[in-house]
Parts: sequence; structure tokens; C-alpha cells
Amino acid sequence: MTQPDNPPNGKDQSKISPTETTGTDAPTVKWDDSDLNTSYANVCNAAITREEFTLFFGTNQTWNLREGDDIKVQLSNRVVVSPFAAKRLSILLDRVLKEYESRFGKLDIGPPRKE
Repeated sequence: MTQPDNPPNGKDQSKISPTETTGTDAPTVKWDDSDLNTSYANVCNAAITREEFTLFFGTNQTWNLREGDDIKVQLSNRVVVSPFAAKRLSILLDRVLKEYESRFGKLDIGPPRKE
């Protein structure tokens, strides 16, 4: 879990109970990883409808790309989430990317490609 830049009251967020952060008796989230699967992806794409966001994950299978060759991506996973879950995912990824860059240096992905 990433920590905010300025924790409230100077407290370490990982040591604050749900009651302290919300002022209520909020439930504790317990993560069950007994059915967890792991996949590797170096390519991601997304599609949207009004009701859902679909994330596609896969692996670039093109090793020796020559001019005129197509890029082959083997899709391995599709994750469908609600717009609300997508927004929370966006916020989470933004936070962990900022933490990553503060620890390991800025990630430079180059200028966006024109399509």
C-alpha cells in the first residue's frame, strides 16, 4: 500500500485503524489469495462501453521486427471492470507509479505515437 505524501496528523497510514481514518467502525479488508493466478504481460490495451471498461493484457511476440512486418501480440487475459472500479484503478496506479519513480527514478516512455 502506498502512503500519501503528507499523512494526516503525521501518523504512518499503515498503522492507522479504519476507525481513526473514517471516524466509524469500518470493516477491515482481508485479501484471500488462495485462488490467485499470476500472468506476465508487457502489452496492455483497453476498450470501453457505457457500462464497463475492458482491459486486455498480453505479450509482444515479435522479436526481430523488420520493416513491413506486423507486430504480433498474444493476448492472455481480459479483465472487465465497472467505470467506478476503473477510476479507482487509475488513482491506485497513479499513486504506485509516483512511489516507484520516487524510489527508482523517472520512467521515460518517450513521446506518444501518432496514429
